[in-house]
Amino acid sequence: MELSAIQAALQSARVDAWLFYDHHHRDPLAAAILGLPDHGLVSRRWYYVIPAQGDPRKLVHRIEADKLDSLPGSKGLYSSWQELETGLDAMLAPWHRIAMQYSPRNAIMYVSMVDAGTIELLRSFDKEIVSSADLVSRFQAVLTEDQIDSHYAAQKALDEILVQGFQFIGSRARSGAPATEYDMMLWFREAIDRAGLTTDHGPNVSINENSSNSHYEPTAEASRPIVSGSFLLIDIWARVNRPGTCWYDITWTGTVNREPSEKERVVFAVVRDARDAAIEAVRQAFTDGGHPIAGFEADDAARAVIRSAGFGQHFTHRTGHNIGAELHGSGAHLDNLETHDERRILPFTCFSVEPGIYLPEFGVRSEVNMITSRDNAVVTGRIQRDLVRI
Repeated sequence: MELSAIQAALQSARVDAWLFYDHHHRDPLAAAILGLPDHGLVSRRWYYVIPAQGDPRKLVHRIEADKLDSLPGSKGLYSSWQELETGLDAMLAPWHRIAMQYSPRNAIMYVSMVDAGTIELLRSFDKEIVSSADLVSRFQAVLTEDQIDSHYAAQKALDEILVQGFQFIGSRARSGAPATEYDMMLWFREAIDRAGLTTDHGPNVSINENSSNSHYEPTAEASRPIVSGSFLLIDIWARVNRPGTCWYDITWTGTVNREPSEKERVVFAVVRDARDAAIEAVRQAFTDGGHPIAGFEADDAARAVIRSAGFGQHFTHRTGHNIGAELHGSGAHLDNLETHDERRILPFTCFSVEPGIYLPEFGVRSEVNMITSRDNAVVTGRIQRDLVRI
C-alpha cells in the first residue's frame, strides 16, 4: 500500500478520507489497492479508513480480528451490530467528505462496489460520500515502467502473430482446404503460447455476419470456413506470461482473396476516421499543456464521425476501455454510450480505441491501443489504414 501517495492524492482531491469496506470479497479494488494478502474467508464486515492527514484506522469483527493486521493504523473491534455502528461513527468522527467505491446513480458501475445500505448508514452520521473513481484510477490504472515495457513486448509479438495468421488464412483459402473460424482461434492460441504470451479466452475470429457480433467466439460445433470471398474480423489480445504485465488488444478487418466492395470500403473509412478522431482528441489534450480529458470526451469525438456518416445506430458499444494488468482495467473508459464516464484519462495509462459499425451482413471494428505520458499520447502498435487483402 502506498500510504503517503494515497494521502497526497486525497489532499489534492480535497477529500478528507478514503474509506475501504469489504464483506465476502465484494470489493476486489479494496484488496488490490491496500495490498491485502489472500486472506481467505471474509465472513464479517471490515472497515479501513485512510485520512488525508494522520494515521489510518481499522474496524474489524472480534472473530476475524486479524484481517487487517498487515496494514498500519489503530484497531477497533466490534461484535454486535450496535457496536459496529457506534464504532464506525466514532472512527470516522474527524472527517466529513469521505471517498468510497461508490458512483452516483451507479453511473460508473466498475467502481460501484459499496451497497446502498452502507451509504445510508454513513449519511446518517452526516457524512458526505463521494466517488473514489479517479482515486482508483490513480492507484490501479497508472502503469509502472516495467508494465509499459511489457505492453510493448506483447505488441511486437502479437502484431507479428496477426500477420502470420492472415498469411495462413489466405493460403488455406486458396488451397481449397479453408481453415474454419474455430481452427484459427486455436491456431492463434498456440501461436500466443509459443511467443511466451498468455490470454484468457478468444480470440474473436469471425467472418461475414458473424463479424457483426462484437463478442463472437467460435466453437467446434458452430464455426464457418474462411473461404475466398469472406469478410474477416480478428480481435486478439494477449500479455507477456508473467504476473502483473500489461495487455495488448487489437482488432483488424479484411477480405479473403478478393477486393473489398464499395460498401465495405465506405464503412471501413468511417470507422477509421472515427478511430483517428478519438486518437487526436486524446493526443491534443496531452500535448496542449496537459489539458485534462475525460473518457466520455474521447468517445464523443469518435461517435460524432460515425453519426454524421449516418451509421450512429450501428455503433453499439463504447469507443474504448482501460487496459492494465487486467484486460478491462480500472481506469477511464472511452464511453459516453453505455456510461457517461467522467473519469479523467491519466498520464501513464493504457486504453483501447475501437469504434465499430455493425451491419447485418458484416461488421467493421478498428482497434488500437494508446499509452499516455505527462505530455504526450501515442498509439503503441501498427495502425490499420485500409482493409487488409488476405
